[in-house]
Amino acid sequence: MSMRIPATLIPGDGIGPEIVDATLAALDALDAPFDWDRQIAGLGGVKLAGDPLPQATLDSIRRTRLALKGPLETPSGGGYRSSNVRLREEFKLYANLRPSLTIIPGGRYDKIDLVVVRENLEGLYTGYEHFIQIDNDPHAVAMATGVNTRQGGRRLIEFAFEHAIATGRKKVTIVHKANIMKALTGIFLETAQEMYERKYKDRILMDTVIIDACAMKLVLNPWQFDVLVTTNLFGDILSDLVAGLIGGLGMAPGANIGADAAIFEAVHGSAPDIAGKGMANPIALMLAAAMMLDHVKLTDKATRLRKAIDDTLNIDKVRTGDLGGSAGTTAFTQALVNRIKNG
Repeated sequence: MSMRIPATLIPGDGIGPEIVDATLAALDALDAPFDWDRQIAGLGGVKLAGDPLPQATLDSIRRTRLALKGPLETPSGGGYRSSNVRLREEFKLYANLRPSLTIIPGGRYDKIDLVVVRENLEGLYTGYEHFIQIDNDPHAVAMATGVNTRQGGRRLIEFAFEHAIATGRKKVTIVHKANIMKALTGIFLETAQEMYERKYKDRILMDTVIIDACAMKLVLNPWQFDVLVTTNLFGDILSDLVAGLIGGLGMAPGANIGADAAIFEAVHGSAPDIAGKGMANPIALMLAAAMMLDHVKLTDKATRLRKAIDDTLNIDKVRTGDLGGSAGTTAFTQALVNRIKNG
């Protein structure tokens, strides 16, 4: 009997409950030993608890230190901040890990295997913004302040190097804009270079690239990169670009990792337009669950889940509509569960 692992489960909004149920079916087929504590957030949290991030949900994650979540919708108006940003801040989830791996071959880009490591708490996402009134225009001037710290950079860069080495990667690329934002991203670049010289230069390769050049190079020749490490805003943009190389956000899992908790998620939104229609693609959340299995050192189950996804798509040719197939969420999930059980 394997040890049970407490974990928080947040089904989320829109298609969230559908893709969460599909993912749970896959995890059950793997006999993954999670003891789930179901909680609410997003629109569901507002409706039931008057808060998109209720205290009970925060308390659960504080207890389990591990969560799997569906997409959350931030209510428009009412002054609500993004629940995703609040979760990162609450649990100091400083590293956002976004792998992009080609699963369906033969697309415009093939054999993509990239990881974006994005700083998750600093930069322009700190939200230090304000307007200045001139004459009768209260929004005449908009100002935003980005904040990057040496400590925050060190923490993220060390995580990136250690993850790259542990997973057998060959090269880490630091992405910056230190030619223009000499202080804000210069501190990130400088910290990376200092840490590399002191601790990692004999263990892995490192190079650096300016963000705009990096975007162009990713489109022209993404195979020149391996692990991309960057600040918050650049990481947000590049991780979506890289997801586009493998077929879009429907194939993109994400992990938010901190010292005291880790939250795994599908990167895409709640897609309310297709909610309840049984057509959602659950692969991104399933791949996030595979990352979660890796995180708790159940790598054999993670490998089995990834192989089952690959085989369902490419051998059985069972695919959802966004991938050119005709299967709904339930049919895809059933085919995947059969693959897990029968190998």
